[in-house]
Amino acid sequence: MSFDTEVLIIGAGMSGLGLAVQLIRKFGVRDFELIEKSNDVGGTWSANTYPGCGCDVASHFYSYSFAQNPDWTRKYSMQPEIQQYFRSVAEQYRIVEKIRFHSVVTKARWDDDNDIWIVTVLDVTSKKSTIRRCKILVSAVGALSVPKKCEIPGAENFKGPLFHSAQWDHSFEWKDKEVVVLGNGCSATQFLPIMAAGPDAVKKITQFSRQAQYLSERENPYYSSTFKNVMKYVPLAMRIYRAHIYWQLERDYFGLEIERGKAIREDLAKENEAYVKRKAPKKYWDALIPKTEIGCKRKVLDTEYLSSLHRENVELVYDDPVEQILDSGVRTSKGRIIHADAIVLAIGFATQQMLFPMEIVGRKGLGLNQYWDTTSQSVAQAYFGTCVPNFPNFFIMMGPNTVTGHLSVIYSSECQINFILRLIDPIIRTLPSYRSASLLPSFLVAPTSTVEVRLDAARRDSQWTQAAAKKLVWASGCVNWSVDEKTGLNSIMYPDWQFLYWFRSVFLKREDFVYKEEGSGQIVRRDWRETVLGLAGLGVLIGGAFLSRDWVTDVSKRLRGVDVKGLLRV
Repeated sequence: MSFDTEVLIIGAGMSGLGLAVQLIRKFGVRDFELIEKSNDVGGTWSANTYPGCGCDVASHFYSYSFAQNPDWTRKYSMQPEIQQYFRSVAEQYRIVEKIRFHSVVTKARWDDDNDIWIVTVLDVTSKKSTIRRCKILVSAVGALSVPKKCEIPGAENFKGPLFHSAQWDHSFEWKDKEVVVLGNGCSATQFLPIMAAGPDAVKKITQFSRQAQYLSERENPYYSSTFKNVMKYVPLAMRIYRAHIYWQLERDYFGLEIERGKAIREDLAKENEAYVKRKAPKKYWDALIPKTEIGCKRKVLDTEYLSSLHRENVELVYDDPVEQILDSGVRTSKGRIIHADAIVLAIGFATQQMLFPMEIVGRKGLGLNQYWDTTSQSVAQAYFGTCVPNFPNFFIMMGPNTVTGHLSVIYSSECQINFILRLIDPIIRTLPSYRSASLLPSFLVAPTSTVEVRLDAARRDSQWTQAAAKKLVWASGCVNWSVDEKTGLNSIMYPDWQFLYWFRSVFLKREDFVYKEEGSGQIVRRDWRETVLGLAGLGVLIGGAFLSRDWVTDVSKRLRGVDVKGLLRV
């Protein structure tokens, strides 16, 4: 059976967009589609538009390595600038024309007979479903794409605006209003200071918190024109600056190990306590100084939040949780009634509901959730956070155990992109869009149709991941969004240095994967074709000494996929 598109990517956020760009840059192919539920690219940076929304990773590192931007206005950029950055990358590579906006994937089923994915796409505007058939399917929906629902009784009875911070109601004018905020994570600490101050300040904002967060000082200077020019015109300046930021973040991993990092965490905790006592009202110190290990929950950068707690129109409630939502406010467990014109939910995302609510069905009708239920106690697990046995040609961006507690999510995502591109390389070489631009005879291309991780390899990887995670601070006892409350298994964080994560993405364990031919299902093994391709690649390199650079560049593009390592192994 033929297919409608060679690669189908679910989600046009940071990871999906990055993969699409690299398909163009690495293979020169454009036969792909992206399915996006919103009306723009950017994912979480398109969805989150609450006041004060910004990033807690320096922008020169919170950006693609292949699309560095010398014009960031400040060290930690705000949402509009980050969103515009992703939009500019999409426009530069003409990705926008490949996106189906206002659409979601409801189901994807692997067709064993034809080695393709059959994907049901729902247009959320027209409510019409269409079928798209693809050779390679990639989920890039992200870990922070489904806001948690409010589970407090009575939410349906509230008469005013009640919304999640990731679904901000911009029609609500908070000036002189009384607002209740549930939650004290990153989002709340960003929008609360803005709502509480200035000419449009709220009359009263009451914030309910459950667990203290580690808040650290953040300086956010604007970059001068001189600095921007250095980044733009001085060779390697941006990469050196980026490397500097990387090292500042990566070294924090020293403190994540429960035993060996204890002294580091104790020093950091003291610094945090001193900072809170310097900035926040004394009456809130107990609520703002955590009793848990630092690093168990990701640090929150202070965006004037602690200072705002001095304001008369701000109240932090930490020992009397909301028990019920009324039609005009909330009732606490101690019986206190607090009036509210609006309730803002800053309660996080459903991180344990991986790929929800899509239905993914692999070989022989095996559902993805069914696989996880039977093999990992209902907790999502995947090899390198990307591949699952019995789901050929299917890859999960920002999948289980891919999030870092100390670095940039874009760095992790690019590692996954490296990993996926290397895995699908033999398959891409057989597909029409690639073959149409290649001078290599078809008999030199191994007839590869599918790639799949071995079950034993996936189990070993999962066992290593869980064993390593138990040695790190996330398992020290605090309530966090990376550990499943029922099983105690970590389904979110990657338990190792990020440079080692990159190393794994580049140097694959080929023996952990199986490649098969279309139709016959026979295993494709590395053979004499690699030697021929290696010789061809070496010939191009030698020819460069005698022929023009343009000619060599043109030929090298047409001989994409040459594996020089294959030659070296002979």
